[in-house]
Amino acid sequence: MQRSQIINLAAGPSSLPEAVLTEAAAGLLNYDGTGIGVTELSHRSPEFSTLTKNLESQIRSILDVPQTHVILFTQGGGCGMFSSVVYNLLARHHLLYPNLTDEERTLDYVVTGNWSKKAAEEARLLTVGTKANVNVVVDAREHSASGKAFDRIPSHDKWKFSPAPAFVYYCDNETVDGVQFSNDLKSPAAFPHHLLPHAVGSEMIAPIPLVGDHSSSFLSRPILNMGQHALIYAGAQKNVGPSGLTILIVRKDLLVDTASAAKLGAPPTPTTMSYKVLADAGSLYNTPPMFSMYASLLAVKYYKENGGLGALKKLNEIKQKKMYDALDEGVQKGVYEGRVERDSRSWMNVTFTLKNPGLEKMFLASASEKGIRISLYNAVTEQQVDIVTSFMRQFVQEHAVAAIST
Repeated sequence: MQRSQIINLAAGPSSLPEAVLTEAAAGLLNYDGTGIGVTELSHRSPEFSTLTKNLESQIRSILDVPQTHVILFTQGGGCGMFSSVVYNLLARHHLLYPNLTDEERTLDYVVTGNWSKKAAEEARLLTVGTKANVNVVVDAREHSASGKAFDRIPSHDKWKFSPAPAFVYYCDNETVDGVQFSNDLKSPAAFPHHLLPHAVGSEMIAPIPLVGDHSSSFLSRPILNMGQHALIYAGAQKNVGPSGLTILIVRKDLLVDTASAAKLGAPPTPTTMSYKVLADAGSLYNTPPMFSMYASLLAVKYYKENGGLGALKKLNEIKQKKMYDALDEGVQKGVYEGRVERDSRSWMNVTFTLKNPGLEKMFLASASEKGIRISLYNAVTEQQVDIVTSFMRQFVQEHAVAAIST
């Protein structure tokens, strides 16, 4: 069977290495010599239990996840996590601090793009009946050039954390907007871990949880200060595997009895969203996304065999530099227009517009009025990036005069 040579630069689901696809296809017919396909196995079978444990082990190894955290597999994607984060962490907060009133409970959200904005909106929706507060630590739009766009990570002096929130939530990479926290802790666009609030006072007995949505940057480079996070989650469909699988890295103190917390006034947590229920069942409380887990296992093993996270970081750094070099050349010649401040540029999602709307239609017939986005997930090769940047430069040569004259 021949595979098309189309380069997949979509925001997701993303490409997978061809070797992974080939092996995954074989597993659909006969998984590991069982005589049946992986999607036909019982999720209660020894074979699938072993697959689940292997996936957990491979992720723990490649990311160097500490033993203070468990790795869980579920469904629902980032949108499902918007809800489960609120349920589980408010339950934890009620169990730790049962004497606080609802008005004294605050959830801190760092809003740097469309996905963190949606997460904060979901938190407001789920806390309507409890009167808990949702505090926006910073809204990047308010500090943008236009006052409306997500085009940068705001300077740290603009951030306003609550004194003792139930948790602090952020999104590492905003796929829609092309904004990402810097992986250089000295950069003004890095996440300010040093400014995070600490539990204080006689009532405060536990560290304040940090929650990170790493859906579109997962496995693309190391996660800074992983041990400081209480929860990291990611949809598999960007850098790991097919859509349907959500990966959670959960610090063990978040595995709380949500049913008991509900008796103390916390919003009742749906059973399938309880991290403790999921962990107690070894991620197999109900039928999981079996094929997505299988393909993700193959992908993680493939990346480990080809240099691991260090090699992925190096390659992704090269790819994004090539792409932004081509973009900047077009900006200088009046053809392209970048949408994000240099220090806040995403390694995974390069966003830009063309100054001449007519040229934008020519550049990409399917481009929306909001601009063009090129995604550089793990399986996009350096050679494919070279093809794209060559096209971008050729387009500039052909249209620079027209762009400048309009």
